[in-house]
Amino acid sequence: MAEIVGVVERLWRYPVKSTAGERLSEVGVDERGLAGDRLYAVRDGEGRLGSGKNTRRFRRMDGLLRLGSRLGHPLHGPELLDPLGRAVSDPSAFLRAYLQRPDVELAREDTVPHLDQLPVSLLTTATLDWVREAVPTALVDERRFRPNILLRTPPGTRPFVEDDWFGREGELRSGLRLAFVRASERCVMTTVAQPGLPYAPEILRAVAKAHDNRLDALATVSAPGVLRVGARLRLL
Repeated sequence: MAEIVGVVERLWRYPVKSTAGERLSEVGVDERGLAGDRLYAVRDGEGRLGSGKNTRRFRRMDGLLRLGSRLGHPLHGPELLDPLGRAVSDPSAFLRAYLQRPDVELAREDTVPHLDQLPVSLLTTATLDWVREAVPTALVDERRFRPNILLRTPPGTRPFVEDDWFGREGELRSGLRLAFVRASERCVMTTVAQPGLPYAPEILRAVAKAHDNRLDALATVSAPGVLRVGARLRLL
């Protein structure tokens, strides 16, 4: 029997990877994830993508989280917002000056996927509240963890309840189905300063100690549909 495990409280899309996201009330979802999510990234001359970390695919570019992005029509590209929230007229030129890197550009996804891991990330309020209690000296909200979905769970729900969902599917009334697979392994991005949130290394330390550095539920999309704030998620 299906069980209602929570209600969608907030939706987030990140049109430009590693910049601040935009809050939505409704968005379509297909096998790639939320429409327009991480569709663009800051790419350097070697083809590596701007991020908060260095890997074979990503290059650390400090300052990206102080920028914002929002998506109008996907064919027209995103708006890039400067640290004061103002749209810039030439994103690539702005990024070169802002990052002091002459080889970067704002690039649409092509053969190299922009997603770090799986298409959709969900975080429960039960887990987020645990972080607040574990690190009372830090300013904590979901922007630290960059979920697509913040799910309001019933009172008394235990933290890290997302772990119980791995290997199961969740369904919304629109027909959207999410197959929960695993949690994200957290990195320095959770600690980085961004508008309204100062640098907070203690958050990553707390998550690492209590939960093996993992937090949220990552999912693939089993059936496309629409995500709406206020929608109930049923666990199948």
